[in-house]
Amino acid sequence: MIIGHQKQWQFLKKSAETGRISHAYLFSGQAQLGKKTLAFEFVRWLLKENIREKQHPDFILVQPEEEEIQISQIREFIRRLSFKPLIAPFKAAIIDRAHCMNQEAQNCLLKTLEEPKGRAVLILITEYPERLFPTILSRCEIIKFYPVKKTEIKRYLEKRGIPKKEVEELTISSMGRPGAVIDFISDPQKLEKQRKAIKDLIKFSKAGLSERFQYVKDLSQTPQLSREILDIWLGYFRNLLLAMVAGKKLPNEFQSGNYSFSRLGKALQLIQKINFLITKTNVNLKLALEMLAIEL
Repeated sequence: MIIGHQKQWQFLKKSAETGRISHAYLFSGQAQLGKKTLAFEFVRWLLKENIREKQHPDFILVQPEEEEIQISQIREFIRRLSFKPLIAPFKAAIIDRAHCMNQEAQNCLLKTLEEPKGRAVLILITEYPERLFPTILSRCEIIKFYPVKKTEIKRYLEKRGIPKKEVEELTISSMGRPGAVIDFISDPQKLEKQRKAIKDLIKFSKAGLSERFQYVKDLSQTPQLSREILDIWLGYFRNLLLAMVAGKKLPNEFQSGNYSFSRLGKALQLIQKINFLITKTNVNLKLALEMLAIEL
């Protein structure tokens, strides 16, 4: 089920119906917005088959293996994409988390994008388009995804029969991300984990420098947890910024310190920068988090 993103969905359908479909799309936006869900729905609509329930000879899915998409995966993908469609009008492919392609894989893919063959539609999905070669970006039609409106998430929760007292918290906690809502419903521990991360952030923002340094020192011992916490903080600050722009206040349990508009903007930029550094470079995680401790 698609939650929100109706403009993107209608644009894709209209492009296909009028014969103006692109050979390559780039779905760009933060994690858990529903980019992958919409990509699968569009491919299902093109192929007239439910590709999630069974393998389809005209559909190819490429995903990272151990946090990387290697050149061997892209070569196999190109080989399969070169075949003519067997039962559908198109060959269709999704490269999930496309930013995980290493340089060799991106170079290999670039040749296919420069000289597309036959009736094939390729969808790249990414949270970090800046990690892809500019030449890849220039050969894709970029479709941006943004946090979904609260009213649409509330509507989805109400249709699911979620108790009214839980709808508001789930809506706020999701921070406009349909994927997060679904995760929270299927695994309540994830919601509890986010609650704790936000409480820690509120405490962190009011603590002295020595306490902050101790917190990030402990956090740096687990890189995966560090990335998860930073993603939650990033979503939280975005939510706070959007509420400020709209002239609204979040409930008390979501309030954190006295952040000005410019301070929130700087916090967002810094977390994004650190996220990039710890996932794509050999930066010292503890030092990167200490920089965050000083600035926040």
